[in-house]
Amino acid sequence: MSALPRRARTIAKPATPEDELPSFLKSSSEEEEEETYEEEWEPRKKATSKARVPKPKEPRARKAAVTQKKTTVPRKRTKKVVVKEEPQSPLPVAVSGGNKEGVQLKEETKPRSRAKNAAVPPMKNLGLGHSICGLDNVEEPSTSALSKQEVKMEEPEEDYAFDEPPLKKIKSSMHPQGKPVKYEVCAKADEDQKMNWNIVQVLSQRTGIEEWVCANIIRLFQDDNTIPFIARYRKELINNLEADALREVQQTLEELQAVIKKVHSTIQKLKKEAKLSENLLTALLNCKTLEELDHVYGPYKTGSKGTKAQRARQLGLEHAANLLLGNPRELNLLSYVKSNVGGLSNIEEVKSGVQHILADMVAKDKDTLDFIRALCQKRYVCIQSSLSKATSKNANEKDINKFHLYQNFSCNIKNIQHHQILAINRGENLKILTVKINIPDGVKNEFCRWCVNERWRPKAYANPELMELLRYSVEDSYKRLIYPLLCREFRSKLTSDAEKESVMMFGRNLRQLLLMSPVRGRTLMGVDPGYSHGCKLAIISPTSQILHTDVVYLHSGKGFREAEKIRRLLLDHSCGTIVIGNGTACRETEAYFADLIMKKFFAPLDVTYCITNEAGASIYSVSPEACKEMPDLDPNLRSAVSIARRVQDPLAELVKIEPKHIGVGMYQHDVSQTLLKATLDSVVEECVSFVGVDINICSEILLRHIAGLNATRAKNIIEWREKNGPFVNREQLKDVKGLGPKTFQQCAGFIRINQEYIKTFCSQQGELVAGGHKAVTSKKPGKKKSKVEANIVQQPNPLDQTCIHPESYHITQRFLVLIGGSANEIGKLEMQQKVNAVIEREGIEGLVKSLNTAGHTVQIIIDGLTQPEGFDIRKDFEKPDFKRSIVCLEDLSVGTVLTGRVENATLFGVFVDIGVGRAGLIPIRSITEDKLSKVKKRRSLSLGPGEKVEVKVREIDIPRSRITLDLIRVL
Repeated sequence: MSALPRRARTIAKPATPEDELPSFLKSSSEEEEEETYEEEWEPRKKATSKARVPKPKEPRARKAAVTQKKTTVPRKRTKKVVVKEEPQSPLPVAVSGGNKEGVQLKEETKPRSRAKNAAVPPMKNLGLGHSICGLDNVEEPSTSALSKQEVKMEEPEEDYAFDEPPLKKIKSSMHPQGKPVKYEVCAKADEDQKMNWNIVQVLSQRTGIEEWVCANIIRLFQDDNTIPFIARYRKELINNLEADALREVQQTLEELQAVIKKVHSTIQKLKKEAKLSENLLTALLNCKTLEELDHVYGPYKTGSKGTKAQRARQLGLEHAANLLLGNPRELNLLSYVKSNVGGLSNIEEVKSGVQHILADMVAKDKDTLDFIRALCQKRYVCIQSSLSKATSKNANEKDINKFHLYQNFSCNIKNIQHHQILAINRGENLKILTVKINIPDGVKNEFCRWCVNERWRPKAYANPELMELLRYSVEDSYKRLIYPLLCREFRSKLTSDAEKESVMMFGRNLRQLLLMSPVRGRTLMGVDPGYSHGCKLAIISPTSQILHTDVVYLHSGKGFREAEKIRRLLLDHSCGTIVIGNGTACRETEAYFADLIMKKFFAPLDVTYCITNEAGASIYSVSPEACKEMPDLDPNLRSAVSIARRVQDPLAELVKIEPKHIGVGMYQHDVSQTLLKATLDSVVEECVSFVGVDINICSEILLRHIAGLNATRAKNIIEWREKNGPFVNREQLKDVKGLGPKTFQQCAGFIRINQEYIKTFCSQQGELVAGGHKAVTSKKPGKKKSKVEANIVQQPNPLDQTCIHPESYHITQRFLVLIGGSANEIGKLEMQQKVNAVIEREGIEGLVKSLNTAGHTVQIIIDGLTQPEGFDIRKDFEKPDFKRSIVCLEDLSVGTVLTGRVENATLFGVFVDIGVGRAGLIPIRSITEDKLSKVKKRRSLSLGPGEKVEVKVREIDIPRSRITLDLIRVL
């Protein structure tokens, strides 16, 4: 590097914090790079202009870089970028075709070839008839788009299809395709973000995910990509991780970023207060957790009296402590005695001061802390809980009995279950339990020996008196500083892991509930059970329209008279399915309907019923959304409507309710509410996005949960639709106010446009012009339109009804040419036959090479073309159980084999509805991997709500209404 020109070396220093990622993941628009270039070089030009008088060429070249047109800037910039990037990218970037393309990509960054291509005019669309979103890279459409000029300059000979100008907001990533990459720390980040540890390495260690994947995920999140978008369209960048794993990485990343942010704000604060020393700065930059930061920064907080070590340093004893470690022969403790100074009046006070300084040095040393942590990992460290001494006076007997399992509890911190941690924490918060961490004495003894004999051993001979002082210092450091720190770290880690697992369990349960298969084409009667206030009824049509609402009193002696009314309603509306909420009086209401069905009271109708979870229905019935949707309906009747719709379309109905009110999971109020809300909202977004929404008929509430959209953007889309008619193609989304290129990129793949609906609507309205719909352009009113713009006609695109992202449309067109198919055959038998034929002939790998793209992209294209019209991913998920009869708890016996449906999953077991009015519990130890079907195996061994299982009754406790079950298999 020393042989490089001065300008090249200088430009390698400034960089943004984003440059911490590998160079192949960096991208931005040409305009942004020009502005950065000017800002970096303008001050230097002024400062050095006099010194450059003998070299007339240098100032002219520099002036041209600032004032000339765009075409000259990339030439200069490219030369510098190459000098900067080459030493930072020791590994080639592998693409789907193998390492060969990766090497080629690296070679293509030569200055001469890029400068040569800088002025090449934009390549036009290859006659595909569609506007391509995202400005794709043909090599890898399922990664993100690169700017037009950059791709052109690097690979002009490739087949690209661009018809839009570079989009400033789109930042994208190329792909390593399984190649590990070196995570670079940029120069500018030294001031703002630099730590004594690498965020990618720590993230990889904590999540167990490869470093190159972690580096890519960081970059994707920095570019404001959503989890559903990454999980579906950036699979090769994340090594095919699931959405749950992405959320886990995101949470861990946010924790590390919070630590970095707090560390640097603490450093700035200490600088202002003139308290920052070199040793303190090092200790702060070593911190990886907030507990470590509090340990280091605590004594320096404003208002703190200071530590014993700080007071000893103020007395001037730090030099003595350093001498003891560095050159003990020169240390004379008597020389520090000053009879008239407090703290130095005798030799014992001097020794005590030196001891406190040494103890502080030991406790703040990174290597020492790493050693003691590693030592604890090898030993038996346990958490113990016992009944608090003050409990009997302040708490009632009922609350104390809830924690009888933990009143004399001890468990290795490696083996303790997450739900046990949450229970212990709750007992401690209620002051019923006392909790402590027990570290064996062997850890302390081995630690002290290592410190005295190795890490803190004096560099020269020290007399026995000084060695004794060193031993006391190490023991004091362990007892007073290190042991409390370790206890805090263990408790914090256990609680954090337990909270995360509990929240992830909430997420898994919620996803299972949201993705339950909808019951289409049925007229349903929703029943919200009740005693004195009656049972609320609501009959809804197959399209969710409210046909009738009523109140019947089934449990107040009027049951027979009300039966006639119910029978008449069912016959009038041809309704054969009853949905009963599982709230108060559910059991009695179920028995009532089961009895009538068994007596064939509703003949000729063949009536069945099912029980559904009504959690959150009452909250929703008084919400603003419900008032807006059903303004003339009583709130009690709204809940009956919601219960029926939960079976008809669980996803569309449950998104109206705040996720934490749906009633799945455990320890809801003991976990971080911020983390819980963020995770559950993310799960809802994932489910809605993966199912997809028809933008021309979906509700605003459903639309706001699509990846990239929010309440404001959803409202703007609905307003656009009401004002201009239905969307003809996905490109029209760009005309909606507030929906920019980045938002379009995130949401476009999850939005569907039904082609039959468009044709029907346009023909009815007489707006079909040459097979299209007049577009509403996004130009401002004051801007003059050309004749071409005035006559723009938006063409329907059959690909808009599939899961294929617009950035891959040109790849799809090439695929259709390859198989000899047409976009009008999407979802038909002919298309499936053609696709299957080409797969048998060439295989997926052959198609990947033929199309010069990634395997995941090819798979998405195949799925999009072969899935039938109106395909719903929920069709393979569980459906509600429709029953005709009822079983009582007394009818059960040990050993009975039953089928049931999972109602809720917790960290200690799974609750199963077996139709007796009381859910049975399958303990977590009974759920083993061999009992789960291959499809149900997942990262965390568990079952989710809605899954059908076969169980055997193991134990029945009638007085306590408890049923213990054993899992036989998942159906």
